[in-house]
Amino acid sequence: GFSGNYPKAMDGLARLLSLDMRVIDPAWIGMKLRKLLNYAEPLGHFMAFVPGLPNGEKRQQTWPSTVAYIARLIIHRYAMLGILNEEGYPLRDMGVLDTPQAREASKTMAGKTCPECGNPAVIHKDGCDFCTACGYVGQCG
Repeated sequence: GFSGNYPKAMDGLARLLSLDMRVIDPAWIGMKLRKLLNYAEPLGHFMAFVPGLPNGEKRQQTWPSTVAYIARLIIHRYAMLGILNEEGYPLRDMGVLDTPQAREASKTMAGKTCPECGNPAVIHKDGCDFCTACGYVGQCG
């Protein structure tokens, strides 16, 4: 049987997440982890505790896969460190380094919330929605 075995793709996923966590901007890892929250495996769903509930409340939830559960645990850990919120969005706009030079030279423009990086930087440019923070291109027309 398959008891005790896991797909070798998990090694690659873990290595890529490790590299992603080294990117200075927490919006990047938040985006990657949010995309994994709905990742499903065949026969991979299971019950586990929900991290981050208020007042020490304990409740279980069905998770679509081990990958999705681990992504949720990592988001919770980042929330405990004050880097991301419990939904996986950064608590600070773009980057952990906040220098006066960077603030003055910033090309990020205020706009709607970006579905990719979570920053309020989506503007309408050349007929398309465009995020001035991460480069996301959305709906055109």
